[in-house]
Amino acid sequence: MQALEGLRVLDVTQYMAGPFCAMLLADLGADVVKIEPPSGDSTRQMPPTVGTDSPAFNAVNRGKRSLMLNLKSAEGRDVLKRLAQSSDILIENYRPAAMKALGLDYKALAAVNPRLIYASVSGYGHTGPYRDKGGFDIIAQGISGLMSITGEPGRPPAKAGVPLTDLGAGLFTLVGILAAVHCRTQIGIGQHVDTSLVEAGIALSIWEATEYFSSGGIPAPLGSAHRMNAPYQAIRCADGYITIGANNDRLFRRLCESLGRPEWADEPDFADNPSRVRNRAALAARIEEITARQPCRHWLALLDENDIPCGPINNYAEVFADPQVIAREMVVEIDHPVLGHLKTLGSPIKLSATPPNPHRRAPLLGEHTDEVLRQAGYSAVEIQALRQAGAIR
Repeated sequence: MQALEGLRVLDVTQYMAGPFCAMLLADLGADVVKIEPPSGDSTRQMPPTVGTDSPAFNAVNRGKRSLMLNLKSAEGRDVLKRLAQSSDILIENYRPAAMKALGLDYKALAAVNPRLIYASVSGYGHTGPYRDKGGFDIIAQGISGLMSITGEPGRPPAKAGVPLTDLGAGLFTLVGILAAVHCRTQIGIGQHVDTSLVEAGIALSIWEATEYFSSGGIPAPLGSAHRMNAPYQAIRCADGYITIGANNDRLFRRLCESLGRPEWADEPDFADNPSRVRNRAALAARIEEITARQPCRHWLALLDENDIPCGPINNYAEVFADPQVIAREMVVEIDHPVLGHLKTLGSPIKLSATPPNPHRRAPLLGEHTDEVLRQAGYSAVEIQALRQAGAIR
């Protein structure tokens, strides 16, 4: 038994935010049918590719079934409507006007299935003056303010290293879907879940928004430093950098003692966290005068011994060799009929009674077309007619 077993999901999305959301549902046991255009999801073409398959596609589409469906044809649209009648959830990430033009928007599909939960994830959301604009992660990172506070002071704008608004929007969509599923048990009908990349970026800007709302100051990039705590950043050692999080008075005093400078904790400039934040650059410089004398491993051992939060700055080879990462099963191995043996990410969600299953591969393009249609009640003759009409392949 898995947590979401019994839920049927239509995944009418491409690229990252929507597929990531739908994959998490699949990991948790939902039956997710990915509706792909004749050319397939665009991530199928991300290098390195073998035909219509790629590790990138597998990374955000594992555990799903694939139905190749041409929504530009009337027959293809009719198939989607029929599938929606017996589905619990539909996820789409087109521009707001696109699904309406196809007659596949929330209003149209709720008419055939009032219990349907229809989730839309777009660049800007389904309301507002920008609703019809296309949006990608880098655009959303810029508009949401994330790029203005990322990177080192005085350097050109930088985006977060991961597609933060794509993944954030996928997670917020997932939360909305699960809330709507619960609500449906109370009121008996579905609803429209509407999230966007830009809103995800803004919603994740907790400390930055707080700084602006409380002081009126415009948040600026701080490198690795924290906006409201110090010392809480990357610190230079003799052979590289480590991270230190001594973000309260108790931990800071313990850090000072570990560095052999207990008197720092009593200096007015460092006596409490607000003072340390105001003087974070001077404080970091003092710390680095000492830490630069010994290698990272020395300081990590000393700080761990004194129970001061710290850690290495790993590259990804080090990440996936880390015993904690391995113990938490964040690397899983699967066999793919085209790509061969693959390593991919595990699930960060740990459920004691109904654990997720991230060990299934992504589907081949259109691999389950006939299977899904048969389950929806289509006869062999009807399936052949759809294929001749170009609605499926």
